[in-house]
Amino acid sequence: MKRAFDITLALAIIPFAVILMILIAIAVKTTSKGPVIYFSNRVGKGKTIFSMAKVRTMLIDTPPVATHLLENPDTWLTPVGGYLRKRSLDEIPQLWNVLLGDMSFVGPRPALFNQDDLVAMRDELGIYELTPGVTGWAQINGRDEIPLTEKVRFEAYYRENRSFLFDMRILWLTIKRVLMAQDVKH
Repeated sequence: MKRAFDITLALAIIPFAVILMILIAIAVKTTSKGPVIYFSNRVGKGKTIFSMAKVRTMLIDTPPVATHLLENPDTWLTPVGGYLRKRSLDEIPQLWNVLLGDMSFVGPRPALFNQDDLVAMRDELGIYELTPGVTGWAQINGRDEIPLTEKVRFEAYYRENRSFLFDMRILWLTIKRVLMAQDVKH
């Protein structure tokens, strides 16, 4: 049922997303060098590596590490990168990953391939039996504001309590937080 919901919702959103992506592409291309969309190697279900699509919000020579590990991350943002991240517009290309089945709308956010500490914590709690999500319970409860150990606890809670209604609650709360640009550092 979850997979059918993901496909249906993704297909319903795509016509609006295409229009928005054209405007985003113009903004990205006119303010910085490099591609509009980039692919980041992420850890998915069963600890398999997949390529997650995102709108490029960082300069092309940014080191391939989690943003919170960069010294002064704001200096690596493109001129429109901060705005796109605050509004979560950089996540739109992940509709492709949802259609492919690499991601779901709701699940733990996929870790970067080199986030060994996060991968180990998640592995210990069985988080990798879940399909990663565009949004998740940890994002609702702090996003960039909480430490990794707390994020993993929220993901474990989701794993133990997941249901269609819980997913709908997470989606609703995500929309509210995105509209208010809440809990985004960079």
